[in-house]
Amino acid sequence: MIYVYACIVVVVAGIILGLALGLADKYLKIEEDPRKDDITALLPGANCGACGYPGCSGLAEAMVEGKSTKASDCKVIKGDKQKALQDYLDNMKK
Repeated sequence: MIYVYACIVVVVAGIILGLALGLADKYLKIEEDPRKDDITALLPGANCGACGYPGCSGLAEAMVEGKSTKASDCKVIKGDKQKALQDYLDNMKK
C-alpha cells in the first residue's frame, strides 16, 4: 500500500511541476531579434571563432547590435554568400 501512495505523490508532483513549467514558458518567454536568425542563416555555420566572436551566432548578434558591420568580418564566408550577407547588412541599416 505504501508503494501506491508513493506513486500517487510522484504523479501529482509531476503534474504540478509540468503545469508550472508550462506557465513559466508562456509568461516568461524572451523574444529574440529575428534579424539574428536571418544573419545566422546567411553565415556558413563553421563556428570557427576566427572572427573573434564565439561562433556564428555570436557574430550574428554583434552584427545586429552594430558592433560588426562588414560581411568580411567572417573569415570563412566567400563569394555570393558574402555578397548576400553584406546586402542584408546594408539594408538592415536603412
